[in-house]
Amino acid sequence: MTQAKLPLQESVSLESLVSDITHFEQVIAHWDENQKVVVEGLKNAIEALHKEALTRLIRSVKQESMPALRQAVQDEVVYSLLHYHELIKPPTPSLEIRIQQALDEVRPGLQSHNGNVELLAIKLPDTVEVKLVGNCSNCPASTLTMKDGVEQAIKTHCPEIKNVVSVNTPVKRGKASNTIASPFAAQEETGWVALANIDQIPEGGILAVDVDGLKLILTRVGNDVIAYRNSCSHLAKPLDKGEVIEGILTCPFHNFKYHLATGQCLTAPEMTLQQYPVTMRGDRILIQC
Repeated sequence: MTQAKLPLQESVSLESLVSDITHFEQVIAHWDENQKVVVEGLKNAIEALHKEALTRLIRSVKQESMPALRQAVQDEVVYSLLHYHELIKPPTPSLEIRIQQALDEVRPGLQSHNGNVELLAIKLPDTVEVKLVGNCSNCPASTLTMKDGVEQAIKTHCPEIKNVVSVNTPVKRGKASNTIASPFAAQEETGWVALANIDQIPEGGILAVDVDGLKLILTRVGNDVIAYRNSCSHLAKPLDKGEVIEGILTCPFHNFKYHLATGQCLTAPEMTLQQYPVTMRGDRILIQC
């Protein structure tokens, strides 16, 4: 006697499967911990069995037809299941997305100087063209900004990129100019504000202070005190964590070096620190801001 063949079960909708899982999770949530441990053990054992079966299936399909496997993975349910079992890695973001991520990383520094950067072209295999805009496009420090900011970020996110080309025309510094206009210029003078006692400032070192949001660093040689904005003239990074050796302050981010006695940048002489007038009343240091 032959056994009758059962009709093939119709495909179950994804929504109903998800609904069933959600239902059973809600039921189990009210069980005691001992019952939950048993269910979790059963779940792990079943998942381990499924992962082993899927691993063998993938190995077999790879040998027969890689295109068929790639097509199968295009299905969102198949992809999700293989990803859940750690049998497939998520795709690497495209080169353009990674470049934009790199530019987003440096934009806050550029925008603090009322500037920005745009991606113009990707020229495979290893070249990118960008453009500085706003104040950064005509700043004497634009070459340094491109080299130590934009280019470094792109090459970190995209090791395959070897050349980062700026379409901006290099800006030549005029003979009459020996400083770069800072986007962090002080507001209109409002009088003198006490900052610290002179003995709080390490001789030859720096002390960071904050005056109503205005961040400064103080340095002294003997009784001579100088105040600078706590902002590297390169990409506006704070300087107070930088190392000071023999009167030279090194920015902890891109290693720009400043002579504390003059504020001059030894890395790029046109990029001086912004200085503020100070005076003393007894042992107190005051700043005009």
